[in-house]
Amino acid sequence: MLTLLEEEPMRRLCETAGLGLVRHTRSVIAATSGAAAIGDLSVAASVSSTHLAQRFKELIGVTPMRLARTYRLAATVFAINPAGPVDWGDLAGGAGYFDQAHFGHEFRAFTGNGMRS
Repeated sequence: MLTLLEEEPMRRLCETAGLGLVRHTRSVIAATSGAAAIGDLSVAASVSSTHLAQRFKELIGVTPMRLARTYRLAATVFAINPAGPVDWGDLAGGAGYFDQAHFGHEFRAFTGNGMRS
């Protein structure tokens, strides 16, 4: 009986439409620290970006773009050496942001805080 109770939820989870698509896309986003182009991922999966976004929203609650932005910001923050001065422009450029202002906008969007030089 216990085995049945453990297996049934897993069986239902495996039957969830789009779960494999979301898992694969999430793993690529994670492996690239959010640098993967979402449009390229949807093309590679042979689905529209709208379909991909809908599956993500339904299954994990955020769009793939939001997940990628989260991974990229986290990777950038973890790249900061807390023992030394931070060159925000170099940090932003190295993380793939257009410029320091773009990074600052993302930082504020996620944290609600500003940065100090």
